[in-house]
Amino acid sequence: MQIVAYGLPRLGEKRQYKSLLERFWAGKLAEADFLVGMESLEKERLSTYATYAEVYPATELSFYDSMLDLSVSVGLIPNRFQPYQGLSSYFQMARGAQALEMTKWFNTNYHYLVPEWEDTIVPQAAPEVFLQKYNIAQVNGFRGAIPSLIGPYTFLRLAKHAGHPLSVEQMEIYGEKLLPAYRQLLFALSQAGASAFLIHEPAFVLDDPIVPLIGYLYHGLAEFPLYILTYYESVDFYNRLVELPVRGIGLDFVSNTANKEALLQYGFPEDKVLIAGVIDGRNVWRADITAKAKEVEGLLSRVRTLWIAPSAPLSFLPLTKAPEKKIPQPVWERLSFAKEKLAELHLLKRYITGDATAKVEAEATAALWQGEPMGFHEPTRKRVSALTDADFRRDVPYHERVRLQNAELNLPLLPTTTIGSFPQTEDIRALRKAYREGQLPESEYKARIREKIAEVVRYQEQLGLDVLVHGEFERSDMVEFFAERLAGFAITEQGWVLSYGSRVYRAPIIYGEVWRPEPMTVEEIAYAQSLTSKPVKGMLTGPVTILNWSYAPPNKSKEEVAYQIALAIQDEVKDLEKAGIKVIQIDEPAFREGAPLKQRDWAEYFRWAVRAFRLAARALPRTQIHSHMCYSEFESILQHIWEMDFDVVSIEASRSKGTLVEEFKRFPQWDRQIGLGVYDIHSPAIPSVEAMASVIDAARKVLPDQLIWVNPDCGLKTRRWEEVTPALRNMVQAAQAARQVVKA
Repeated sequence: MQIVAYGLPRLGEKRQYKSLLERFWAGKLAEADFLVGMESLEKERLSTYATYAEVYPATELSFYDSMLDLSVSVGLIPNRFQPYQGLSSYFQMARGAQALEMTKWFNTNYHYLVPEWEDTIVPQAAPEVFLQKYNIAQVNGFRGAIPSLIGPYTFLRLAKHAGHPLSVEQMEIYGEKLLPAYRQLLFALSQAGASAFLIHEPAFVLDDPIVPLIGYLYHGLAEFPLYILTYYESVDFYNRLVELPVRGIGLDFVSNTANKEALLQYGFPEDKVLIAGVIDGRNVWRADITAKAKEVEGLLSRVRTLWIAPSAPLSFLPLTKAPEKKIPQPVWERLSFAKEKLAELHLLKRYITGDATAKVEAEATAALWQGEPMGFHEPTRKRVSALTDADFRRDVPYHERVRLQNAELNLPLLPTTTIGSFPQTEDIRALRKAYREGQLPESEYKARIREKIAEVVRYQEQLGLDVLVHGEFERSDMVEFFAERLAGFAITEQGWVLSYGSRVYRAPIIYGEVWRPEPMTVEEIAYAQSLTSKPVKGMLTGPVTILNWSYAPPNKSKEEVAYQIALAIQDEVKDLEKAGIKVIQIDEPAFREGAPLKQRDWAEYFRWAVRAFRLAARALPRTQIHSHMCYSEFESILQHIWEMDFDVVSIEASRSKGTLVEEFKRFPQWDRQIGLGVYDIHSPAIPSVEAMASVIDAARKVLPDQLIWVNPDCGLKTRRWEEVTPALRNMVQAAQAARQVVKA
């Protein structure tokens, strides 16, 4: 039995990854020094792997995104980035003015860069990126390290052509073009000494697998020693999967029961290795090792060669719980972050193979989950159990609400706003840090925050925005801020997780009942509203996003937790209304990403997800409820989005060049207002008036003018003021110009 480990977080013990990237982008670090720093980080990661595992990835550390790495390495570089000039072009593809589209990776909060096919491109291997990374492992003696790549099928399944997912016919055509370049890449790594490859194929678990294409690709790679990893769900073509000419197959035995059922029913080939994903790679709770051992022993009775692994990449976990000092002890001792997951695999192997000391350690993990549940709160449980259907509906239908809201707000056509946050500069972060660490009295902290709120209200009025925000200077993260103020959550100090590029967040940990001890946002938002006659949005994070961007509690249904969070948000909505706030935004960027990967399971998920939002947003009819959905592939769930019963939704429309808006043609009953994300805040580039006007014009061909709002595609906290000001000025100008066209 061997241990296979993969997906260790990129950030490093001291967040070196983030520091290296941001210093390099800012021109404070030479390219040679940047590469030396990344090499040092990679050696640290490889050393961690080697401590626990026999097989682990040698080319996993990406400078931005693994899908981008493969795009570059097979020559799939759009013409606008030609000629390709190393790191400068690489980062232009990632975050330049015409960057590749970015969207969510399966059902995670990680954003990948979408491969972009152009008919004139002929893929050609450029293996230097992978060879350089593989060389680090070779030179430093990490013998268990083998090259790790995104598989060709996943690459094709997630790619786009002209802004649209590839059809089956296109995947077959482009698959024929891709295969020679992919072979060249593997051959170059083989020549460099690679004896095997870890090939990641999470797209194998998606609906409607294109089995003939998968067979074509892998028979075309049959000469290479490949170990395929699937994860996040079960595979629906098990019988054909195990026939592929590969050395080993990784299956996820945590997220589903179907993989095990298929294995027990159909068996597993004796000439292949089963890589059993038995330790949960997606959640932070420790495993009962004795229970896991029984599971593995059951598999061993059916399989000739079995290796153990995490159920999914560990990249969506914090690196280690070791530095966490403020988490309650009963919670802390039940936690297992990425490094601890590797230790769990090591303990599991020792226990199964008869290590005497492992027996005591394993039995101690079982004892952790006995006794009373953590964070029990009887009033919250009773409140959820008392809910009726009426609690999930607004009292007045939208077509009547909109008339009341228009009369109340008196906004111009194509109103402008922002998504909520403004730049989180060093002084703001230092201010929050000083307050959090007790170095600044609460009275002084609040006074300083009020100064910032007053400044940003004046700033927005001067720009000519129509609906204002308070800037969110008191908030670190849109989920963490609320988790800190709700009971039932534990907050980490160093539990950083990568979202995209160098952007990180700390996912809260739900361990008990969730409820609101006191108002969370009213003071700051009411103060902002007192400074202006224009409406100021109350800014809240929705229950589905808080749940999906947190680690869910053990032994409790997501539906129950979602309703608990929704009731807490509903309480906040009511208090904002009492304070005179007429527009309230309840952000749900994770609404789509939380959906199961199998569409057959969607109905149940969206049933409670829609109800949770409606429970949170049960506002007065004159209160205009907004939601923000950011980068989500939600073309296929417009019906569920419409059922959420908000008044306005803001979406991304810049990187996708407005193609998403086209989807509304296919949904004739759509009657809600839409905020167009005409400005890509994930790039430092400043969009022109003309670029944003073109997105508005494209939307106006699909939607009535009365339904269109104009805004950035996301919050502005990661940008600098010198980028934000001209971009927003151009955005307002584009909207005003469009209004003039309407009047004419």
